[in-house]
Amino acid sequence: MGKLLRDNGLTLALTALFLASLAGQIVAGFLHENHELREHGRAAIVLGAYLSSGAFLSALFENWESEFLQMWFFVMLTAYLFQRGSPESKDPDKPAPQDRDPALDQDKPNAPWPVRAGGLARALYAHSLGLALAALFLVSFVLHYVNSFRQATEEAHTHGIQAPTFIAYLANSQFWFESFQNWQSEFLSTALLVVLAIFLRERGSPESKPVAAPHHQTGTD
Repeated sequence: MGKLLRDNGLTLALTALFLASLAGQIVAGFLHENHELREHGRAAIVLGAYLSSGAFLSALFENWESEFLQMWFFVMLTAYLFQRGSPESKDPDKPAPQDRDPALDQDKPNAPWPVRAGGLARALYAHSLGLALAALFLVSFVLHYVNSFRQATEEAHTHGIQAPTFIAYLANSQFWFESFQNWQSEFLSTALLVVLAIFLRERGSPESKPVAAPHHQTGTD
């Protein structure tokens, strides 16, 4: 058990933080929603109704969407662009092991099976991280859109006004405000990590260069 916890500690800690944060969002959101309903003279809702509401699901997937977009762009941009001095970048003056042709390793017995299989399996596997993050972003974006539309429809019915159509909602400024307010913060935080890591250090972290490394050293080696 000790070895299992040590070998998977990062994933377990981040999963625990995710679940704790999700629980906090649910509790705070549920209390806020019922507070809003009472202020408008409406009956409070039960937790199950809140969890299936457009308001909760829209907010949930709105945040997931921005996270997956940020990770997808970061993975793709670091494959082609450089930032000298940052541990988050490949060194533009040295060949990177990530650029090695996987076909050269197809005979290695410990290589992942798509590498050994070759063909389409290897071609897809060579870009599987980017494809997975792109798919997660697109799914989250669609779910955000669907539930943001649901929320807008519910609010329109509450106020006795005409609800937008599903397609017309694509031009809704509120939906795009929800998206861009998160996208800009994700790109800002990523850019700051790339630049700050040139000059600052965090001993023990693989996201940092060694403490004594010169500022111009690129990558973590």
